[in-house]
Amino acid sequence: MNIRKLYYLHHRFLFLKAWYFLVPAIIFALLAVHGLRSNYSKMVELREEVYKVDQADGDIETALRNLREHVYGHMNTNLTSGNNAIKPPIQLKARYERLAAGEKERIKAANAQISAQGEQVCAQQFPAAGFNAPRVACAQDYLARNAVKESPVTESLYKFDFISPRWSPDLAGFSIVLSLIFFILFLARVGLEMYMRRRLS
Repeated sequence: MNIRKLYYLHHRFLFLKAWYFLVPAIIFALLAVHGLRSNYSKMVELREEVYKVDQADGDIETALRNLREHVYGHMNTNLTSGNNAIKPPIQLKARYERLAAGEKERIKAANAQISAQGEQVCAQQFPAAGFNAPRVACAQDYLARNAVKESPVTESLYKFDFISPRWSPDLAGFSIVLSLIFFILFLARVGLEMYMRRRLS
């Protein structure tokens, strides 16, 4: 490329100052930080709502759906923090404990009814009054044969982990992209200026 053309290009690009690109890059970087913090704060708020609804035995499906949609739709919203965090991070402990306690009560009531039935059956088979060892053995055997077994509540159904995307089309995501674009343009402008000065010197 000849000197005259270089002079022409150099003067043509002089109006595009390097700071024209650096300032927007910094502004969008600050917006990205703000967006990332907002995403995380909203996730914390929705996570706390899930815990409150779980304790109050409220509409947990809606609370979980709101949290899941936010995490899946926004970057920087992972539920875990650090290596010592519980995993999975969302555990509906109150709901699980209520269901487990309810199952124990159901088994207890069902077996009490079966035990009463066994005593009636065995009283007819061994009608003697007073302590009747055969009747006691019969009632115990009846309960052992007909007792209702406890169905354990599956813990995994009450534990959740949602993973946020690496990039999301929101304020944080678009700000990161624009900041990178302007920073690349800034570097290109500086590099072009250095190249032209070196060639023209």
